[in-house]
Amino acid sequence: MLTLFTTGSRFGLPDASPFVVKALVLLKMSGLAFQTKAANFSKAPRGKVPYIEENGRIIGDSTLIRRHLETQHGIDFDAGLTPQQRAIGWAFERLAEDHLYFALIEGRWLVAENFDKGPRQFFDFAPAPLRPLVIAIVKRKVRQQLKGHGLGRHSRADIAAFAGRDLEAISVQLGDKPWLFGDAPAGADATVWAMVTSALCPYFEMEVRREAERFPNLMAYRDRGLARWFPELATPGA
Repeated sequence: MLTLFTTGSRFGLPDASPFVVKALVLLKMSGLAFQTKAANFSKAPRGKVPYIEENGRIIGDSTLIRRHLETQHGIDFDAGLTPQQRAIGWAFERLAEDHLYFALIEGRWLVAENFDKGPRQFFDFAPAPLRPLVIAIVKRKVRQQLKGHGLGRHSRADIAAFAGRDLEAISVQLGDKPWLFGDAPAGADATVWAMVTSALCPYFEMEVRREAERFPNLMAYRDRGLARWFPELATPGA
């Protein structure tokens, strides 16, 4: 059976990582039988989640997982879309993963209150005497990553404004449709929905969340996906 390795449900989300949530949604959309297990980062390709194992083969990166499902199982997540819609879907995936995601990371990892109630939990594995050192090293890497990306060179207010433009673009594309391209979710919905849902997470006090809350259709989009894919986390009546 195909196995997806995750960090587990946290913060009221299907997983702390929106990329794991994306993979979970893709697998649910695929109709394939699968199971989930806690990730072992020493075995993870590139040291990150998500990754899957199928028939002894380990594949990391959510986009490569999607490609595996498409090529090895013949699944077309964009069935019925025009070439133009497929291109737009890819562009929105890149907006979500390569820009909006980093705004979420900045808010969770570099705002002290959010870090203490969220990411700090990830270090419970470390021996108590070494934990402060491990945390300091990882936080420094996160800060360097954000600076290298470019987003981390801006003020928090500007980062929130940039994220707001991302969320506005998603809201405009969504319009009054249930999903990005109509009545059924497409491949891009797995990515975009995962990122929007992470942005709207009430567990963290973030400017990015307030930007997302400006758009009622994004909140309805989140609720629609929770009811469809993760009913155990959905608000009753949503």
